[in-house]
Amino acid sequence: MRLLITGGAGFIGSAVVRLAMSRGHEVVNLDALTYAACLDNVASVADLPGYAFVEADIRDAPALTRVFNDHAPDAVMHLAAESHVDRSIDGPAAFIDTNIQGTYTLLEAARSFWQGQGRPVGFRFHHISTDEVFGSLGDAGLFTEDTAYDPRSPYAASKASSDHLVRAWHETYGLPVVLSNCSNNYGPYHFPEKLIPVVILNALAGRAIPVYGSGQNVRDWLYVEDHAEALLCVLQQGHVGRSYNIGGNNEMKNIDLVRMICAILDDKRPAPTPYGDLITFVTDRPGHDARYAIDAARIRDELGWQPSVTLEQGLEKTVQWYLDNEDWWRALQNRAGVGQRLGLDLEAGV
Repeated sequence: MRLLITGGAGFIGSAVVRLAMSRGHEVVNLDALTYAACLDNVASVADLPGYAFVEADIRDAPALTRVFNDHAPDAVMHLAAESHVDRSIDGPAAFIDTNIQGTYTLLEAARSFWQGQGRPVGFRFHHISTDEVFGSLGDAGLFTEDTAYDPRSPYAASKASSDHLVRAWHETYGLPVVLSNCSNNYGPYHFPEKLIPVVILNALAGRAIPVYGSGQNVRDWLYVEDHAEALLCVLQQGHVGRSYNIGGNNEMKNIDLVRMICAILDDKRPAPTPYGDLITFVTDRPGHDARYAIDAARIRDELGWQPSVTLEQGLEKTVQWYLDNEDWWRALQNRAGVGQRLGLDLEAGV
């Protein structure tokens, strides 16, 4: 297949690009190269036949029209998004603009192309979303594909809105779509503003390791390369108009996750004192969801996919990757917001 992958220079998008190329697909990687994008993420495939990179913004309708006309993709995998909750608290406008307006513009470009091609039955628009659209769970229960939407941050609300747009374009115009909602990703090439890379890099630098609140918030962790496998599975085998939850079956409290990473670092790169001594509890994020947990039975039962990497395995691989790829993460240290605490200034976005 010829895949148009938006956000393919980002964390999850680049994993999908690398996997798709390894499977013999052609890839058109469309990315605006905003702060969290990095072309080094796809350097391993950049010179291979069948790969093309286009620097363009999903909000730019004429640019999207040119991309569809020039490359005639068989499918779209839409991963381009603003994704950091803390940034969405400080500056929600960018999330509304990119995640909602951008998704609308991409949908319209895809619809125009699809209709112009005679509505080929094999065309797919795969929209990749998050479990945060479902809100917050208590101590029990799991998110299913039928869970009511209850977004509680500007980021989650913008992704919920984009999910609704994709479903509406399917119901109203017949655009053949599939959707997926994933749990927290981690792994190689994770931009150093999210929890796991922050813990690793702060520990290596001997800086305080920040843990929000008391660290009791629970997340389900999904290794990014497992997620990429699942996304290609949904694209190729998923039923049109259907959504699939993708989880790692790895629930853990944040504080326990941080301690596990510190223990791995203690083993791999010992310091004079245990890295766990650097753990510092800081003011919690406003509206911090208590718990996310995915029921991934549908993708397992219908499509035969399930995660292959345990949290213990994935964290060990991730820590080792950061130890082995210092040049990659050091080059990102001066980008806007990296190393700063965001998401506390509730007047910043007004």
